[in-house]
Amino acid sequence: MTEQSAWSFADDRGRLVAADRRPSRVLAYVQAGATLWDYGIHPEGIFGSGHDGAEPDRAKTGALPLDAVDYRGAGDGLDVETLLRGGPDLVVAVSYGHGQLYGLDPDTAKHLEECVPVVVIDVGQARTLDRVAERFAELALSLGGAPVPGATGDLHAARERLRAAARATPRGARVLALSPASQEQAYAARPQMWPELRVLAELGADLVSPPEGAGVNWATVAWADAAALEPGVVLTDIRSNAIPLDEITAPVWEAAGSRARIVPWNPEPLCSPQAHARFLSLVADAIEGATGD
Repeated sequence: MTEQSAWSFADDRGRLVAADRRPSRVLAYVQAGATLWDYGIHPEGIFGSGHDGAEPDRAKTGALPLDAVDYRGAGDGLDVETLLRGGPDLVVAVSYGHGQLYGLDPDTAKHLEECVPVVVIDVGQARTLDRVAERFAELALSLGGAPVPGATGDLHAARERLRAAARATPRGARVLALSPASQEQAYAARPQMWPELRVLAELGADLVSPPEGAGVNWATVAWADAAALEPGVVLTDIRSNAIPLDEITAPVWEAAGSRARIVPWNPEPLCSPQAHARFLSLVADAIEGATGD
């Protein structure tokens, strides 16, 4: 490699990933691919995790044109041959700590790295959302991408609007984040474990914490217990592995749900400024509506 033509990026495992030219055929975990797209980087392929199926989960794909980006599949269907079929010259993966590539079997990940450079971005709960976003921005810029003009300003405006909405009442609207599990139960998020939920709390939103007990990221609760938390705003997991909230028929939840404003929530958020601004604006809409009722 010559100094003029070399490309390199220090990933979140502390590894310097290098190539003799800037990569142009990127294969990415779906969250990473959708985020990079918002910076003008067009991945040639994406892959999912064990939560995903034979088709890409549209809750995670953002603005990706699914007719032009090859979805390699997810879970047990992912092997090195499948991952490499589009001839990628870079793989962008995510990790929830310890450097392990999320969504890939460790042996598959090992053999993949023997064939193609792999960059890993840590999106785990130890990171702030701002830091995760910064790392994606740094990677996108190194690959020739650029931020959308005005996106940073829109994000700042969305933050300030949410801050004002949360301040508008003495307590603000109680915000509960959950993932519907069945007709009997839900997984209630522990807000301190989710970077995007911590942002809401930092801006003044009144995040509801489920009772202490089993579960690091989630607490399993009956719908009656979720309703008893009296949320004014419910962030509901819209990924394909969650049951749609409007299919939950428990009468006690219907009674609470008639009072609560519902906000779609992807717990694997896109980390571009414009995606983050959209999410904050939806939460601000809901808080303004709930506190105005």
